[in-house]
Amino acid sequence: MMKLTILGCHSATPRDNKHTTSQLLDIQGKLFLIDCGEGTQLQLRKSKVKFSRIKHIFISHLHGDHFYGLIGLISTFRLLGRTTPLTIYGPKGIKEIITLQLKLAKSWTDYELFFKELDAKVPEIIYEDEVLSVLTLPLDHRVYTNGFLFTTKSVHRKIIKEAVEGLNLSPFHFQQLQEGKSIKLTDGQVIENKVLTQDPDPAKQYAFCSDTAFNEALVPHIKGVDLLYHESTFLEQHLELAAKTKHSTAKQAAKIAQNAQVKKLILGHFSNRYSDYKAFIEEAQPIFENVQLAEDLKSFSI
Repeated sequence: MMKLTILGCHSATPRDNKHTTSQLLDIQGKLFLIDCGEGTQLQLRKSKVKFSRIKHIFISHLHGDHFYGLIGLISTFRLLGRTTPLTIYGPKGIKEIITLQLKLAKSWTDYELFFKELDAKVPEIIYEDEVLSVLTLPLDHRVYTNGFLFTTKSVHRKIIKEAVEGLNLSPFHFQQLQEGKSIKLTDGQVIENKVLTQDPDPAKQYAFCSDTAFNEALVPHIKGVDLLYHESTFLEQHLELAAKTKHSTAKQAAKIAQNAQVKKLILGHFSNRYSDYKAFIEEAQPIFENVQLAEDLKSFSI
């Protein structure tokens, strides 16, 4: 299961109760921070997140509304006595920016700080563990920018609780069942795996598409994902401005969702020029029906 919490979903500059881009993704208890605009750590506190649980931060690009909160968060981790290592994934140059700030402030971290700088122009897997892989999604913006595709792995079979009741199984039996093996009881009886288990849950996918112009090259990489967050900085009335700044409109985001046949679309990264965000839904929904608006501190489950 995935749980996505929107920490901020507005563009350019933070305003009162309008925070810039940042998201927290919880995948089977593992927390991943996506982008880190100003005020991210305050939003994390409102969400009652234990900071030490965040071990990986993914930065889409080096525009301020997507990473200006990072140095503050790194500093707060240090002041809280963090010992857990932290890995930051972001465009080439992010290490220089952060380490220079730490150097000049004489505030080197007491915990290990790792950087994985990105410059590839094609999708690449940048993180993988036993439950998850993360693929970059190259975007079309004014500076080098990536989105990220999070995909869970379905490897363990699901044990049927009712089927194993009364069998007095040992821990190793449960492990064997999850691995798809049949088990042998102490009396010599062999029970087939399919009697006691079900197929694993299907893989879940979340695609985060940060700042980008309308980019149909994304479609094959996000085909059929469970949840797509796609920036929609502008409405169609400002299409010319969207093209000039390499951003998308709500209608364009809906076209990407429609072409990729995703299950649900979230619109975000709203320009502060708009006061009524219902217009974004009204523009997108005729093209892609299952669409919702991002809101600060709103959560979505997959």
